[in-house]
Amino acid sequence: MTTLASGTDTLTRDALTVLQPGFTGTTAPDWLLRRLGEGLASVGLFGRNIASPGQLAALTAQLRAERDDVLVAIDEEGGDVTRLEVRNGSSFPGNHALGAVDDVELTRQVAHELGRRLAACGVNLNWAPSADVNSDPRNPVIGVRSFGADTGLAARHTAAYVTGLQSAGVAACTKHFPGHGDTAVDSHHALPRIDVSAEILAERELAPFRAAIAAGTRAVMSAHILVPALDPDRPATLSRRILTGLLREELGYDGLIVTDGMEMRAIAGTYGIERGSVLAIAAGADAICVGGGLADDATVLRLRDALVEAVRAGELPEARLAEAADRVRALARWAGTAGRTAESTHGTEIGLHAARRALTVTAAPGLGDPTTFKPLTEPPYVAALTPVANIAVGDETPWGVAAELIHLLPGTVTGSFSAGDGPESEAGENAGRAALQAAGPRRIVAVVRDEHRHPWMASALDTLLAARPDTVVVEMGVPQAAPRGALHIATHGAARVCGRAAAEVIAGAVGR
Repeated sequence: MTTLASGTDTLTRDALTVLQPGFTGTTAPDWLLRRLGEGLASVGLFGRNIASPGQLAALTAQLRAERDDVLVAIDEEGGDVTRLEVRNGSSFPGNHALGAVDDVELTRQVAHELGRRLAACGVNLNWAPSADVNSDPRNPVIGVRSFGADTGLAARHTAAYVTGLQSAGVAACTKHFPGHGDTAVDSHHALPRIDVSAEILAERELAPFRAAIAAGTRAVMSAHILVPALDPDRPATLSRRILTGLLREELGYDGLIVTDGMEMRAIAGTYGIERGSVLAIAAGADAICVGGGLADDATVLRLRDALVEAVRAGELPEARLAEAADRVRALARWAGTAGRTAESTHGTEIGLHAARRALTVTAAPGLGDPTTFKPLTEPPYVAALTPVANIAVGDETPWGVAAELIHLLPGTVTGSFSAGDGPESEAGENAGRAALQAAGPRRIVAVVRDEHRHPWMASALDTLLAARPDTVVVEMGVPQAAPRGALHIATHGAARVCGRAAAEVIAGAVGR
């Protein structure tokens, strides 16, 4: 596409204003600074942009030197999805752990402390929390990112999270509207479809979003999902019925609507990001998130020009684009005046405290009370049964209990085992036998993530437990499978602090 505009007229500035692009590197590239001067109002940060809190603060200061009211957004859910601590694992448990505790004040405190740390680094918009009700346990992309499968639980904790985050001066972006929980498809790869009635959607999926709106969420993120009961033709991100008719008019929401990443295959693979972006703004979205996979000046110019061309061709009302840009600027004004808490009011260890409370510790049937478990005193072998990470989580962030056990029981050894190729039952048996051989005489700690979704993982555990019934099992995903092992610990997430809390139980070092 040829470049259509000079970057100085109102239409072009509005087209830039509604974009939320990413970029590569730990400093702002020249092209990004140039576009900020031309009207770009938001920037999205990912793990690739962050090396340390100090570096992040310098980066956001660099952006604000070019545009002082820039919205700096990040995908920082805590728990399994962390960008701020992408290399070490999060200091905060994710939503599923907070839902397991079910203490709304704790959720508010955790969100506040996370927001405080983001604000200290110059971040003022967080693409969180996930308000999805995880009603399909097969869900490959939500899982522990959800507070749980109970609608009321998800609603009250979504509201608490929004309140806590925004009390630290960071805008919440509640996602993924109208609810991504009842899917067995990852929208990063394909277009999920939710085939339930409008009545069920209203009672289940929409309840947490109503709670978030009542709590004052400053932004809502749309989902790339097809919901035929609401719109049989277009996914939510591109649906006027859903974004304008339902979210704006029926639910009364007047804040910023942000799209999920437009480079995700659910949109890019069907509509293309340029056409998809035009349709999203026309449907009622105000900001186009793009940059998880596409992060360059050429992409920004393509999207800017697609929007300008659509207005000039009469496909996108200019007033709709102007309205969207105004909402972006309104959020920027709020972020510039929102108060920030300089000091922690709940203690910097609130995340670890929450992770400890989230543990569910169970003895295997017939082995009595888990409190009779004798902690390990010798370094074990940690067998991590590792699934393929979904794109939202990524494979950069370490998980498990080995790193924490090494501190508590020096000499701990670990290995990672996966399904590989071939039938899952055979792959699981092979993984189990390989773990047994690698462990030798050491006590085994088997770490799994969503055993119920991975038959090979269940088969590997069968093999391990048949030979070594004293194996300790740590489930770091959704604990849907029946507990087993000499001791079964459900952490409800794979954040670093969740691994620390589990390791403390295994080594008898709780609170140390």
